[in-house]
Amino acid sequence: MATIILLVLLAIIILLAVAAFFYFVSTQRRLVRLDENCKNALGQIEVQLNSRWDVLLALAKTASKYAEHESQTLINTIAQRRQGGVATAQDVMRQEGEIASIMSRLMAISEAYPDLKADRLYQETMAGVKQYEENVRMSRMVYNDTATLFNRAVRQWPSSFVANMLNFRERDYLKVDDESKRSMPQIFE
Repeated sequence: MATIILLVLLAIIILLAVAAFFYFVSTQRRLVRLDENCKNALGQIEVQLNSRWDVLLALAKTASKYAEHESQTLINTIAQRRQGGVATAQDVMRQEGEIASIMSRLMAISEAYPDLKADRLYQETMAGVKQYEENVRMSRMVYNDTATLFNRAVRQWPSSFVANMLNFRERDYLKVDDESKRSMPQIFE
């Protein structure tokens, strides 16, 4: 009788150990999947930011016909600043600040040269800027949604236990710190 009770207890312990193992493995896989989704979303933002840099470079080159010195300075600045990638939310915020600075300088050039605003290439490029602004906005929303799912998995019990063991940490959200960034910059008159 004692051996039967011992065998039943051993079987229960083995079943619990197997269940815990499968829970640990499935939670680890889910955390990895969510972490990769966050990395992918940041990668998408990087693609959109690089596309924005390309459009800004095209805009600066278009402006070069009108304002050689100012636009050449901008072209050089854009070439230098677009070198960095985005691996964190802070990198995205840094690049967006740099893009806003370049954009304001381009707007100053366009104000100084009214004929530039009438140029067909300039107008088409500005339409591209507007589209990429929208793409970046959507990419930021996707990243924040993905980071929310990941952060919930990292913080909620019992998956938080596995996340802590495997060193998964919460992701930062993309936020708008600057009041002027809370709305889309006015680029069209």
